[in-house]
Amino acid sequence: MKQILQNLSNGKTSLADVPCPKCTKGSLLIASRNTLVSVGTERMLVDFGKASMLDKARQQPDKVKMVLDKVKTDGLLPTIDAIRSKLDQPLPLGYCNAGVVLESRVEGFEIGDRVVSNGNHAEVVIVPQNLCAKIPDEVDDESAAFTVLAAIGLQGIRLVSPTLGETVVVSGLGLIGLMTVQMLRANGCRVLGVDFNSARCEMARQYGAETVDLSKGEDPISVAQAFSRGRGVDAVIVAAATQSDEVMHQAAVMCRKRGRIVLVGVVGLNLRRDDFFKKEITFQVSASYGPGRYDSLYEEKGQDYPVGFVRWTEQRNFEAVLDMMASGTLDVKQLISHRFSIENVVEAYGLLGEPNALGILLEYPKQDEITLRKSVVTISDDDNHTYANTNIDPVVGFIGAGNYASRTLIPAFKEAGAKLDTLVTSGGISGIHHGQKAGFLTAATELDELWENKEINTVAIVTRHDAHASQVLAAVEAGKHVFVEKPLALKLAEIDAIDKAFQKINENRTEPLRLMVGFNRRFAPHVVKMKSLLESKREPKVIVITVNAGSIPGDHWTQDPEVGGGRIIGEGCHFIDLMRFLVGNVIINYQAMMIGNVPGVEVRDDKVTINLSFSDGSIGSIHYLANGGKAFPKERVEVFCGDAVLQMDNYRILQGFGWPGFKKMKLFKQDKGQNTCAKAFVDAIKQGKPSPISYNEVMESSRISIEIAESLRHS
Repeated sequence: MKQILQNLSNGKTSLADVPCPKCTKGSLLIASRNTLVSVGTERMLVDFGKASMLDKARQQPDKVKMVLDKVKTDGLLPTIDAIRSKLDQPLPLGYCNAGVVLESRVEGFEIGDRVVSNGNHAEVVIVPQNLCAKIPDEVDDESAAFTVLAAIGLQGIRLVSPTLGETVVVSGLGLIGLMTVQMLRANGCRVLGVDFNSARCEMARQYGAETVDLSKGEDPISVAQAFSRGRGVDAVIVAAATQSDEVMHQAAVMCRKRGRIVLVGVVGLNLRRDDFFKKEITFQVSASYGPGRYDSLYEEKGQDYPVGFVRWTEQRNFEAVLDMMASGTLDVKQLISHRFSIENVVEAYGLLGEPNALGILLEYPKQDEITLRKSVVTISDDDNHTYANTNIDPVVGFIGAGNYASRTLIPAFKEAGAKLDTLVTSGGISGIHHGQKAGFLTAATELDELWENKEINTVAIVTRHDAHASQVLAAVEAGKHVFVEKPLALKLAEIDAIDKAFQKINENRTEPLRLMVGFNRRFAPHVVKMKSLLESKREPKVIVITVNAGSIPGDHWTQDPEVGGGRIIGEGCHFIDLMRFLVGNVIINYQAMMIGNVPGVEVRDDKVTINLSFSDGSIGSIHYLANGGKAFPKERVEVFCGDAVLQMDNYRILQGFGWPGFKKMKLFKQDKGQNTCAKAFVDAIKQGKPSPISYNEVMESSRISIEIAESLRHS
């Protein structure tokens, strides 16, 4: 299928061929009929992409501070690499979609329903249920495509709470502004529109507003004073797009005492205190389409707000807009300035800076469902590829192309000599982008492409944690070697199921399958050196691992026990395995404590001390802490043994105290062992050797991580 993408590093807009996204639980798969280009928002994105690095920094000063913080903790070169990677990500454009349901995995929507959504400019989109609404029969697809933008204006109106007969200024008469004028007029308000574009001012007058044409030198403040009969206007809805602060100053001057200003556009916000102080003006920024926006529970998990408590959610705002269209109260036909086929999208985006460009509609040709839902796209120029020896050479299918997979693991596997065959992602975009960069043959959105491909003998799993166990099971049952990024699973029952399947399939194989978790810390050069030094010490060891993990918001998916497993299962397992490796003996007991339930402190498993004891008498403590400062090293490992100490800081410096023949080992940049870890796994398959981390140790570290996390939850 075709989809419009933009490169943030250079601003280039392109039409890409990507595999059809997979319909997931709680979502709809929609075949697009029309999408609307949001001239203001999408022009800003394109202009941002075309800007120089310096101009990009000027436009996002908050991001600059984050970059400087990252330089302090990770160093200059890793920070530059991270920035380039971020800007290199393809950005799907568009959020105003009207189409037909191809597949529904929710109640209330059926195949064939006409719906609006905030889906992108693509032939097929996947959208969560609360971001969709059915289109009434009286509304055509072209008009329906304006729904999401109209809902932005409607939410601004709801925040203003206008009453019958109030005077309201709409500053900025783009698409949102002109639809806001119509909805305010339907609400019984007297409306004054302000814009530089004479044609748009004329359209506003046709909708019943009075106007201020800035291109003719008309003064908005004096006109607003007369329009409000000398009292000052009751409210201003700012729908303009400009970096100037003057718009907000004018809005405040126009208002009466205790007037209201709501921002739905993007303007300069260096507010003048006196403007607001003397009149006690209220100012509020509208969050897009309405309540629920940016709430993952509402948008991603489909948890609706009770109508008795939140009357107008973003979905119900969509419905209200469609009802107004159906009744004729809101008419958007006049707002359509251009129509383009999706194939001519580059020409369409060339109009973004034109003064006569208003409602740019993209049209999608009707195609059969089989063509639309094609889940595999060939991305290699090599049409006659062959693998020399699929019994030995690792032919890899990757699941997931997120930040860690694309920047670290995929390059590591490629450098290790693995043959990269298929890259599977849920949406398809990242699969195409990173697949082409790394040299994969195909990109796909269905896992069956991996399980059924006989040439693929190895699967690398780098997805969200809750998917790991089921994907490992499927890969094992399909007879594939498995490399899974930590954790192996989130529940003990999943560990048991994997163990049973792995043992069963290897009973009848001459070449056993290998199952490895990405416990890369044990492959870091400093850790390997520590291990070699400790080999000469026979007595028990005391190990202290301090992890200055940093805070992650409580609503992040990694903190969700059902999705990410929490931070001990999701990341703490690294350090349990690291200590297991350094000691070299079985863990026989553990004890874990976390910060207690006290006012002002959230109780989560990210401020934890874990004590481990081993069969050889060694003991160790892991302090996994999210409440430290960035100035302190992120990871520190200390080993006390035989009248000597080893101290490793952040995988860059290792020092020996009282250690005969060793004082210091220092690297130019941090190395956590990711490349060596991947190479060891690939080489084991090539050479017919056992997995570089024994199966028993993988299962031991994984089980104990889950047991510790569960003990903390029930403590």
